Amino acid sequence: MNIRRSVLIGLLCLAASPLAFAADAGPVVIKFSHVVARDTPKGKAADMFAKLVNERAGGKLRVEVYPNSQLYKDGEEMNAIQMGSVQMLAPSLAKFGPLGVKEFELFDLPFIFDDYSALHRVTNGPLGATLFKKLEPKGIVGLAYWDNGFKDFSANKALRTPADFKGLKMRIQSSKVLDAQMRALGVIPQVMAFSEVYQALQTGVVDGTENPPSNFYTQKMHEVQKFVLQSHHGYLGYAVIINKQFWDGLTPDQRKLLTTAMDEATRYANAIAQKENADAMEAVKASGKTQIIVPTPAQRNELKKALVKVHKEMESRIGADLIKSVYKETGFDPNKL
Repeated sequence: MNIRRSVLIGLLCLAASPLAFAADAGPVVIKFSHVVARDTPKGKAADMFAKLVNERAGGKLRVEVYPNSQLYKDGEEMNAIQMGSVQMLAPSLAKFGPLGVKEFELFDLPFIFDDYSALHRVTNGPLGATLFKKLEPKGIVGLAYWDNGFKDFSANKALRTPADFKGLKMRIQSSKVLDAQMRALGVIPQVMAFSEVYQALQTGVVDGTENPPSNFYTQKMHEVQKFVLQSHHGYLGYAVIINKQFWDGLTPDQRKLLTTAMDEATRYANAIAQKENADAMEAVKASGKTQIIVPTPAQRNELKKALVKVHKEMESRIGADLIKSVYKETGFDPNKL
């Protein structure tokens, strides 16, 4: 009787594991869902990661990539990974504020990073690792930060100074920081899923938005936006994340394989991000459908002054000490504007 009971308990434990009977059932499948096109920096990096894993796993692991909101829209995917309906995502960093990890909203602060060098001192350093630790109580493990690029404003009217924004309806992701950013410019922010933006711009539901050039071009927003201001006012990046229960159920060797492939895919992602955005902006220019406005130094500084006050407004939400730690890491001084 005791032997039978032990066998039964063992079988139940195996059944509870996400990798139960993997040897007999074929490879462990990792569904990697994202909301952008394959030919964006994130799309290409996700495919590179899958390629590396699938080549090296000896048939024991397989990564399947689902781009362009094929599985979940960006308003649905965080719940999906927490429920285990999908194993991996690469959501924009703005998605973690609504999840309850408000510290990630520091990446949404306008003009907090002047360039990629300043940014990577945060994402590749102890601050980035500390932020990832805050995701684990939510059932998520952070694997890497991937760049997309610095965002530009677009609209169907010319934007040069803060006064030009007043009264516009502009799409944002769900982020209190981005909401405050837009309101600082007199904009009426409209939260909406990324997959719905093109139609909203086309039909006039919103007047404009903000995007890195690669997203702007691959989603064909240049067809429905007359002007782009090369403001580079904010950063759009992604956190590659995996369901914690699934991750903990993998063997050490499997985790090592995924980590090594992710490191390589991350170097690839961040290397191509700048080039992809530069090429996309050239393609927008060549289309002749959207006028590109390059602000003068004085215009950019005026915009910066209007938006950097959002940092102070968000101290109680993000954490004053965390914001000051970023300033220290990057060398940014808001008092010198």
